[in-house]
This record gives sequence, structure tokens and C-alpha cells, in this order.
Amino acid sequence: MPIIEMHMLEGRTGEQKRRVAAAVTKAVSESLPCDPQTVRILITEHGKDAFFVAGLTQAQRAAANGTHHPGLEEQNP
Repeated sequence: MPIIEMHMLEGRTGEQKRRVAAAVTKAVSESLPCDPQTVRILITEHGKDAFFVAGLTQAQRAAANGTHHPGLEEQNP
């Protein structure tokens, strides 16, 4: 039974999470191969102040790069 853990920033809709879970289930069941009914996916969401890349939050990285992407946190964290 494959168990997949996904960690992401808060802000994605239930529909987005359902779509990614369906796509991952399909990919795993085809590539292993295994019955899709055996694939488990756990999604853990993290607040924007608790998700770091290279020691910086997304807002800090944008400020350091001099860029700002409105809505990026909600669309593509």
C-alpha cells in the first residue's frame, strides 16, 4: 500500500487538492503498478510563516529578489 505525503502552503481549494490527489493516485498506480484503491495520500498544509525555502518565507524571498507576485501564495505556493 503506497502512502504519499504532500506538504504545501495553506490556500489551495478543496477542488485543487482533489485534482492533485487524483493525478498522483493515477501516476502511482500506473508506475508501481498497484490498485488505485491501495494508494493513500496525506496532505499537510502549513501557514505562510511556517514554510521556508533556503531559510526564508515566500514573502522574504520575494523581497530579497525585488519581485512581487500578487496572488502567488494562493495559486502556486
